[in-house]
Amino acid sequence: MNFEYSENTNLLHSERTISGMSLIPETFPLFATAAFSQKNMTDVRQAYAEKQFTYVRTRNPNRRVLADAISLLEGSEDSFIASSGMGAIFSTLFALLKAGDHVLCNKSIYGETYEIMTQVLPFYQIEADLVDFSDLNQVRAHMRKNTRVVYTEVASNPCIQLVDLKALAEIAHQAGAFLVVDNTFTTPVNIKPLAFGADVSINSLTKFLNGHSDALGGSASGCRQLVEKISFIGKVSGTPISPYDSWMIFRGLQTAVLRIEKQTENAVRLAAALAQNPHVEAVFHPSVAQNSEKQLAMQLFGQKGGSPMLSFIVPENDQKFDLFLEKLSLSHYAMTLGGLRTTLSHPCTSSHHSVPDAERRALGITPGMFRVSVGLEDAEDLIDDFNRALTVFD
Repeated sequence: MNFEYSENTNLLHSERTISGMSLIPETFPLFATAAFSQKNMTDVRQAYAEKQFTYVRTRNPNRRVLADAISLLEGSEDSFIASSGMGAIFSTLFALLKAGDHVLCNKSIYGETYEIMTQVLPFYQIEADLVDFSDLNQVRAHMRKNTRVVYTEVASNPCIQLVDLKALAEIAHQAGAFLVVDNTFTTPVNIKPLAFGADVSINSLTKFLNGHSDALGGSASGCRQLVEKISFIGKVSGTPISPYDSWMIFRGLQTAVLRIEKQTENAVRLAAALAQNPHVEAVFHPSVAQNSEKQLAMQLFGQKGGSPMLSFIVPENDQKFDLFLEKLSLSHYAMTLGGLRTTLSHPCTSSHHSVPDAERRALGITPGMFRVSVGLEDAEDLIDDFNRALTVFD
């Protein structure tokens, strides 16, 4: 990274030199091959010794340049690039944990991460506790001698609840544990968890970093030693990303800074407008946080808006939910997030459908909650669209 230039400029000019390729294409090419040939056994032995490109699941040029670009954004030594965000989470946990270990996880967490903690890890004799990470005393109280990983999101899905990364890193490291942070909702454009003491920062590249809703991928970034461990688990479990998806995401990444800054700005304005709407019972976004949460948002994001994601709650009425969605003109329901256009989802029937209702409500996830991934539309158009659609609750 050249510190004389902006992050956006450095990203556009990130490393893309490939050993054995003398051409300098303006757009990095797709290497649509399952393997790379060698002339003789001497070359074969050299390729393996020098960790050159051999079989694409092990290493390939498209994944390498994408890993370099993600590492640039996250401020990490290296990154493992997986076939999905869940692939990155799975590979990271199984690289850092073994039977008899303990994980302390934020109870306000993505639904499928919750399933890993409550259904997958126990099968491998790994215990997991889920507690409220907004209460650091609870975190301290649930740390054990065998706690190996402390796991959280920067801004929780879907409640956008923030956590004190510096304090969590201190608690984890004092106990000899790793702090693993999911940065998907905030992205490295808004915050770099490693700079706050995290050991691994995870992203679903499918979402904002790709930004075009047309490829799947995930990343786990950290020091080279940890990433080597994670990459090994990824390789043998078959989770590395394909060359095609790497190529697509690398292309989308070129505009990530510009897009995410605009989407975050739009989210700030939409959150403020929804907070004034009489039909909205609550809005969740760093920009509308109050008291200590507001101070924490400033500590984490400075003057940045924090996240292109927000959630809000309306009265529980299934019939009016349908009318509301049908009345929206610009925004639409989609089972993903982070694309160019504004989308909504209903956590109770999508991301958190497997979480028992009582547990969801205790987290603040009610049937009246909608999660919004804010797009690149003009902010005033979005505000008008939501205000008009919310009149169905009159």
